[in-house]
Amino acid sequence: MRLAWLAGFAFLAALVWASAAFLRLDPAGLFAAGALGAFAKFIGEFFPPDFSAAFLAQIAKGALETLAISAVATVLAALAGIAIALPAAGRFGLAPQLAARLVLNALRSIPELVFAALMVLAVGLGPFAGTLALALHTTGVLGRLFAEALENTPREPVEALVHAGSPRIAAFLYATLPNVLPQCVAYSLYRWEINIRMAAVLGFVGAGGLGQMLHVALSLFHQAQAASVILGMLALVILVDEASALVRRRMGA
Repeated sequence: MRLAWLAGFAFLAALVWASAAFLRLDPAGLFAAGALGAFAKFIGEFFPPDFSAAFLAQIAKGALETLAISAVATVLAALAGIAIALPAAGRFGLAPQLAARLVLNALRSIPELVFAALMVLAVGLGPFAGTLALALHTTGVLGRLFAEALENTPREPVEALVHAGSPRIAAFLYATLPNVLPQCVAYSLYRWEINIRMAAVLGFVGAGGLGQMLHVALSLFHQAQAASVILGMLALVILVDEASALVRRRMGA
């Protein structure tokens, strides 16, 4: 066992070294005198942040925009995800299952930034493009998680209700949905937290929100304003994390 662990560690170390050599990385360059001085000077330009009332009002508006983008995208993705998860879990036969899983894999494999670039070309700059980009990728993620939750749910209660004369829709609502709903809500809340961060990043490709404000500030070398936007992002993420944790505790998820 020890030899296996040592061999695995040696293989991993060799892989990391080979990757660094292939990429021609130079970690020592980070600690050169000129690099450290330039980095310290650059960081110093972010202080003090711009806390003027006018700019704080812009940050508040951008934060609300980012929050709205992430919330709408997550709700749309949760609804689409559960719709695709039902066939993906094998509830309608093998052919729909394979087709649904192919759709989920395709949506999940394309990063949000790629979707955002495509949506910006399709619908133009702004929050709509960011919302669509997040919704498409999140549908693939949540759909897969919902499908796994449905697959792990016992089918005996559903079959018992069906044999007793209950319609399959009613059997699903009363026997399956109560078992998977807390898990699905927890997955959706986790993805909402992630989408808050991604909504901020998507602004760099023109998808609105705090990310677009940060991109503009950095492009114009307004580091003080960029620092204020970064602090706004941090405050928004902390707020959403705490709210999500509170909801999960209340639901026992």
